[in-house]
Amino acid sequence: MADTALQLGIVGAYMIVALAVGAVAYRLTDRTAEDYYLASRTLGTVVLLFTTFATLLSAFTFFGGPNLAFSAGPEWILVMGLMDGVIFAVLWYVLGYKQWLVGKRHGYVTLGEMLGDRFGSTALRVVVAGVSLVWLFPYVMLQQKGAGQAIVGLTNGAVRFWVGAGGITLFMILYVALSGMRGVAWTDTLQGLFMLSLIWVAVAWVLSAVGGAGEATALLASEEPAFVGLGGGLYTPQYIISTAVSIAFGVTMFPQINQRFFAAGSKKVLKRTFALWPVLVLLLFVPAFMLGAWAAGLGVTVPEGGNVIPALLGEYTPTWFTALVIAGAMAAMMSSSDSMLLSGSSYLTRDLYRPLTGRSDASDEATDRREALVARVGVVIFATLSFVASLYTPGTLVQIGDTAFSGFAQLTIPVALALYWQGTTRSGMYAGVIGSQVFYGLHVFPILSTLGRLVGLDVALPTAYLGWTPGIVGILVGLVLTVAISLVTAPAATENRTAYAVTGIESD
Repeated sequence: MADTALQLGIVGAYMIVALAVGAVAYRLTDRTAEDYYLASRTLGTVVLLFTTFATLLSAFTFFGGPNLAFSAGPEWILVMGLMDGVIFAVLWYVLGYKQWLVGKRHGYVTLGEMLGDRFGSTALRVVVAGVSLVWLFPYVMLQQKGAGQAIVGLTNGAVRFWVGAGGITLFMILYVALSGMRGVAWTDTLQGLFMLSLIWVAVAWVLSAVGGAGEATALLASEEPAFVGLGGGLYTPQYIISTAVSIAFGVTMFPQINQRFFAAGSKKVLKRTFALWPVLVLLLFVPAFMLGAWAAGLGVTVPEGGNVIPALLGEYTPTWFTALVIAGAMAAMMSSSDSMLLSGSSYLTRDLYRPLTGRSDASDEATDRREALVARVGVVIFATLSFVASLYTPGTLVQIGDTAFSGFAQLTIPVALALYWQGTTRSGMYAGVIGSQVFYGLHVFPILSTLGRLVGLDVALPTAYLGWTPGIVGILVGLVLTVAISLVTAPAATENRTAYAVTGIESD
């Protein structure tokens, strides 16, 4: 009982600190959408780097990835630690820099605003926002599911899953309502530094207890020989490439990440941040996933439905340190969730509420108050529904996260073409965005098989195409449809084909 109280006390203390930072940020935040959602586009290198980093530190990172390394080997590092880090860094500069340029010129806050203006289409704005919110749902649910599992593992079941997940959900709602991008970015920076330090201390503690990295790796080779060689099993070349590309492309279109492209203080900030990104990713994913892999050689027992990192630390580190690491991991989940809910509220109010109610983008005090209320109500409903879904949704954290990554990834190619190819038309965008989403959605959701059963047919789509995932094939479908339809259709009269001509800002 004393250990449980200590563990919960550490987690609770973190929440109090986060709320205090949010309260300070609230006092310094202007009552404007640009400041609330983008911190007035003033983020510097360190804060932009770590708020992006911490926003991506999720249940997928600290529990899903190490669990996969525990069950299938450490080659997962190639996916998340190396390939994904490099691919996203490139996309950060190629797409993020162009978005920053046009966002600074035109005052865009969301991806939907940018595309809607370029193609003179309110409907396209609504479609992009709707797609983004659909795929945001399972990823918010992933954080709640991971938080619930973490609390169960930390307290050895003394605190039930729904209590842990529900408590984190309530905290997220309160924090997002109180804070804004400024508060989120500040706490993200602290969380990123905190978690990065803790994971390396955890590695040092475990390795010192077992005799060093050489001994831990030798035990792994003895217990799981396949884990110390490349290839075989789950890690086929197609799987590795498909997963790395889907994750990197998906991360680029995550609302909470994509909006950070608009928030940079300058061109220099963007360049420094994307250059440092792969280094920071390796510093986190290598130790986290190697802990999962080494646990397989150390004979660590993971409870059914549990996670390997808490189980490993529970055997080799003191109770207080295990609680500290879990608090840090939960901080990572909350730093993802608060950013998701903040960005989701901007998509809800600016890209759905405004167009669907006929309100213009020009705002006044009354409109701002009304939209603030809509945003907060939307956050409560969204977070509550995802919490309920987390209680009943089967599947591992990796499966849930991969579903959301690949869903967002379908947007990347149409957006890139819109930014760089003036020949892209509104019809081409509709075809690329909707076509790729339908293709991928049919593979994720059992729509065809359900309809087939109704008429007595056994209809099933393949789970892979020559080893390539449906997510990757869907990206290619989006490319082909966007280009092909754009080539055979003329621009609509309302399209603003010069919207992204931003010469004059590049030297900023």
